[in-house]
Amino acid sequence: MNQDYMYTSESPVGNLPNLYILADGMGGHNAGDYASRYTVETIVKSVQNSLETAPIAILRTAIRRANLAVLEKAETDIDLEGMGTTVVAATYAGGELCVANVGDSRLYIAGEDFRQITRDHSYVQEMVRRGELRPEIARTHPDRNIITRAVGGGPEINVDFFEVELRAKDRILMCSDGLTDMLEDREIFKIIEDRTETQDIIDELVMMANEYGGNDNITVILTDPFAADVDWR
Repeated sequence: MNQDYMYTSESPVGNLPNLYILADGMGGHNAGDYASRYTVETIVKSVQNSLETAPIAILRTAIRRANLAVLEKAETDIDLEGMGTTVVAATYAGGELCVANVGDSRLYIAGEDFRQITRDHSYVQEMVRRGELRPEIARTHPDRNIITRAVGGGPEINVDFFEVELRAKDRILMCSDGLTDMLEDREIFKIIEDRTETQDIIDELVMMANEYGGNDNITVILTDPFAADVDWR
C-alpha cells in the first residue's frame, strides 16, 4: 500500500505562484493512505480559496485546516482512528523559497552543495539535536521512524517555516523517508550532480533506494526554480 501522496503545480494556485506538496501517511488499514491524500487535497483547496497574500500565512492556515479536517474525519470512522501524516509544502518566486513542514519528510536544496532545509520532527533527530546520539547512528536507529509532530496528531499543530534565498543552478528536492532511509545525503547529491535530466535523476534515486532495500514507499519531487521566470502574484 502506498501511503505517500504528492501534488505539484508549476502554475498559480490561488495567490501562490506555484505549489509543491508531499505527505507520508501513517495508521493501520487504509488510514495512512487516506490521511496523506486527504491532507494534501485539503491544503490545495484552502490555498485556492485563500484571500491572504503572504506565502507563510497561506500555508499556515492551509495546514491548520488540514489538521482539523483529519482529526474530524478520524472521529467518523473507526478504521481511520489515529491516522496522521507528515507534510512538506513549498512555493517559490523571484529567487525566494518558502517552505512549511511537519514530520520527517524533507526538502533539500541541491546546488553548489546539498543542504537539508527542513528539520525532522522525529524522536531520533531530537536526540541528535540534544547531542545524545551521533548522526551516523541515527540513520539505522530502530526508532528512527517515530515522529514527534504530525498532521492529525492533536488539535494544535506546530508548523516549521523556512524562507531561503535561492542561488543560480539550485534545484529543489522534496522526498519521503523511503528515500532518505535508504540513501545517504552524499549518495543523493552525487546522483543529482551526475545527471542533467530531471526525470532521469528521479528514476535513478527511486531505483537505487529500491536496490538498497526499498523498505518504504519512495516519493520524490525535483524541480528547477530557475527554469522559468516566476514572480509573486
